[in-house]
Amino acid sequence: MKSFLKKAAIAAVAGAMVFGLAGCGGEKKEAAGSKSPKEVTIYMGVVEQSAKVIASEFEKDTGIKVNFVRMSGGETLSRIRAEKNNPQASVWYGGSADSFIMAQKEGLLESYKSPNAEKIKPEFKDKDGYWTGIYQGYLGFILDGRYFDEHHLQVPKSWDDLLKPEFTGQIVMGNPGTASTGYVVVSAITQSRGEEKGMEYLAKLNKQIKQYTKAGAAPARSAALGEAAIGITYLHNGIRLIKEGNTNVRLSLPEEGTAFELGAVAIIKNAPEMEAAKKFVDWCLTKKAQEIGQHNNSYQFLTNPEANPPQEAMAFKDAKLIPYDFEWSGANRARLLEAWNKAVKE
Repeated sequence: MKSFLKKAAIAAVAGAMVFGLAGCGGEKKEAAGSKSPKEVTIYMGVVEQSAKVIASEFEKDTGIKVNFVRMSGGETLSRIRAEKNNPQASVWYGGSADSFIMAQKEGLLESYKSPNAEKIKPEFKDKDGYWTGIYQGYLGFILDGRYFDEHHLQVPKSWDDLLKPEFTGQIVMGNPGTASTGYVVVSAITQSRGEEKGMEYLAKLNKQIKQYTKAGAAPARSAALGEAAIGITYLHNGIRLIKEGNTNVRLSLPEEGTAFELGAVAIIKNAPEMEAAKKFVDWCLTKKAQEIGQHNNSYQFLTNPEANPPQEAMAFKDAKLIPYDFEWSGANRARLLEAWNKAVKE
């Protein structure tokens, strides 16, 4: 079964994935020139709880109803591609900027320079307004402390530690083809080690993997439930589980340096609810909107310099980060996924 799950996940990289979407078809909700938009449809790349809170707070502040569908970054990109000639959503919210950059290069995003984006640092946004960063999440290891205690093991403190024999079949990570988190792992390893050595490492890591998950946050839950010793994902996913009462969860970072997700927001090309989409982008760049997450189990660093980051994340504020190139990562996504797919099958 383990082998089947891995092979099925790897195979998903090879082709575009199109998923059914209930409630997003039908007539457009905003007439051309409408001055009072009533609804907006958003593809959400954050966990379900966060998506619900964001939708509720935006509706409360603006009176605009949010219809959202929760999908991983890779799923969202595939969906937007499939709907290119007839967009069914107006906004893409959450997920790593790498995927947004690829969507931008394919002509799938609308340029919009929100007045609220002026205070966002240049490195956290596209210079032409195709996407804007809203949060940062540091990539790390979410651990089931019980496994480490029972087997008297040292926690992994480097990427190479994951290759130790005691972790064979004990690691879960997001599928790089469907989860933007998984792709960030591929891109980060490639950028830090070079493409040849990076793919060699990823092929070795593949032999340690128990399962590739469709969603990037799922590995954290696997570790919390004791289904795996290690989940490779963003640390804020682990912090959330600790806050929920999972006392067995521990966190670790690769000391040689790690990558970070720059979660973004963008308007989809030819959005059917354009004015509502602009209002949503304006809103989610505000101090108030960015601080909502920490009161609802969301613990990322924030891009609005006026927003106060969650205290729970501050323990990792001095983490060593690699010089992760989002532009390069986004532009080379298809090629790197093809190379990864080949490397793990050999």
